[in-house]
Amino acid sequence: MQLKFTKMHGLGNDFIVVNALDGPFRLDASLIARLADRHFGIGFDQLLVVEAPASDEMDFSYRIFNSDGGEVEQCGNGARCFARYVYEKGLTGKRRIRVGTLSGIITPEITADEQVRVDMGTPQLAPDRIPFLAPAQAPHYDLELDGETIRIGAVSMGNPHAVQVVDNIDTAPVRTQGPLIECHERFPQRVNAGYMQIIDRSSIRLRVWERGAGETLACGTGACAAVVAGIVQGRLDDSVTVKLPGGTLQVSWAGDTAPVMMTGPATFVYEGSLEYT
Repeated sequence: MQLKFTKMHGLGNDFIVVNALDGPFRLDASLIARLADRHFGIGFDQLLVVEAPASDEMDFSYRIFNSDGGEVEQCGNGARCFARYVYEKGLTGKRRIRVGTLSGIITPEITADEQVRVDMGTPQLAPDRIPFLAPAQAPHYDLELDGETIRIGAVSMGNPHAVQVVDNIDTAPVRTQGPLIECHERFPQRVNAGYMQIIDRSSIRLRVWERGAGETLACGTGACAAVVAGIVQGRLDDSVTVKLPGGTLQVSWAGDTAPVMMTGPATFVYEGSLEYT
C-alpha cells in the first residue's frame, strides 16, 4: 500500500501529516514505530492524522501518534502544523478552526504574520484530572525518584506534565532522569517531564522529555504546562517567552478557568510517499 505524507516541524519538533479525510487511517503501532525510525524509516517525533469532524462543533478531527506508535491526547506544536496544513492544502478557507482531539476541542488560528496561535483550553490542576496520585491539589509536590526527592508542578494540558525548576537546563539530567519520571507510578498514564530554567518573570528556558518520544527540540504543551506551573507557584507573570532548543514560543495565561494561548511557527519541509506492507 502507498502512504502519502507531508513532513513538517514546529521549532524542530517534527511530524509527518497524513490526510485521512477520504478513508480510514489503517497504520498500526508497530508500523508507525518503524516509520518513525530516523535510520530505517522517515523519522519523526509524532504522526498527525487529519480526519473528518466527529461532530458539528468542529471543523476537523486530529489524531496524534508518538514515535513509539502509541496514540496520545494532545500536541501543541502539532496543532500549529495541523492548522497550517489544512489551510495551505485548501482543505478549509478558514484561518481559525475548531479541531477535535482526544482531550477536547482546541482552536488554532493563523495570524496575520503567518504564525499560528492556538487556544489550548483551560489547564487542569486537580490531581485526578491530570491524572496524578496525590491527596490534594497543591502548587508543587515532592516526588520520590531513584533514592532522591525532587519537587515538581503537575499540570494537564490535555496530556500530563511534571515540571521542575532547575538552575541550568544545559546540565539538567533530562535524558537520564526524564525516563524515570515518565514511568513513575504516581502518573498512571505516564507523563511528560519538563525542566524549566527561569530567566526572569517573563522569560524561561525549557527542555522536555516527552512521553513515548524522548527529548524533542520543542514541546508546545510542555511550554504551556511550564508557564502554568510557574504562574501557579508565583514565579512568572501572565505572558512568558519560552526558549526551547528548537526556537521560541509565546505563552500566556490569565489564570483560573482562562484558556492558555500559545503562539509560534509551523513549517513545511517536504512532500513524500512510500510503499508499505
